[in-house]
Amino acid sequence: MTDTQTTTHRPLTGILWMLVTGACFVCVTAIVKHVGSDVPAAQSAFLRYVFGLVAFLPVLPQILRHRLTGRQALMFSARGGVHTLGVLCWFYAMTQIPIAEVTAMNYLSPIYVTIGAALFLGERLAARRIAAIAVAFLGAMVILRPGFREVTPGHLAMLVTALMFGVSYLIAGRMSAQVSAATVVAMLSLTVTVGLAPFAWAVWVPPTLAQLGWLALVAGFATAGHFSMTLAFRAAPMTVTQPVTFLQLVWATALGWAAFDEAVDIWVIAGGGLILASVSFITWREARLRRRAITPAPEATKS
Repeated sequence: MTDTQTTTHRPLTGILWMLVTGACFVCVTAIVKHVGSDVPAAQSAFLRYVFGLVAFLPVLPQILRHRLTGRQALMFSARGGVHTLGVLCWFYAMTQIPIAEVTAMNYLSPIYVTIGAALFLGERLAARRIAAIAVAFLGAMVILRPGFREVTPGHLAMLVTALMFGVSYLIAGRMSAQVSAATVVAMLSLTVTVGLAPFAWAVWVPPTLAQLGWLALVAGFATAGHFSMTLAFRAAPMTVTQPVTFLQLVWATALGWAAFDEAVDIWVIAGGGLILASVSFITWREARLRRRAITPAPEATKS
């Protein structure tokens, strides 16, 4: 085994970083839930991104000096638009439905990415992937249980959120092959901040210092979560780290029960488990196919 292989595959390190990621994102949801509707959703989202943009100020001039083509600028603008809509819906959903349901339904984003890659990027959608997608949507139906309980605007907002984030991730995947990762992240922060500004202006209420502090914490935890997730992906394959994200649902359920008096709903746990199992299976299959593609046939290794 080479040194590169040793440093690349560190499953325990990857799992630990993904645990940190989950904790950060659960803190984000908890703080947004705590702030609640005291600050309008659009304004909360805008302030979160303004604070997040501060982290990029030292390198922003250097990133913006990167000469984007017209098509790249259009792609980044499109990503900013769909991500803005997703963020607005997510912040709204956080004020309407329990934390556990928000967390569980957010797992649908990778499923939308898989469908979008097949429809627009020409990727093959094999029978096993189709079955996994069907299981994921079954999980969503288990959570929503239409006909057995009311499907609220908050649930519909989360369906839109997952779809918009899925589209955003697809665009990011295309752009990451053309520009640096820092440029991709910085352009998202910049375009979403600009996109949220008119919505925030329309509903603006003077925030208190405490509310500003909480939203600054949201930005801090979100940035830390994305950073630790990157470290997790560097340390171990997604097939190792992906299942760990299920703990976010466990933690979110426990936090909702302990801090916000939200009932523990076994249907949400079950539905979230189905969705995450589907995502994990798709991730595992992609990893196997990728390894198969780069592994030479036995004949090719013979002189």
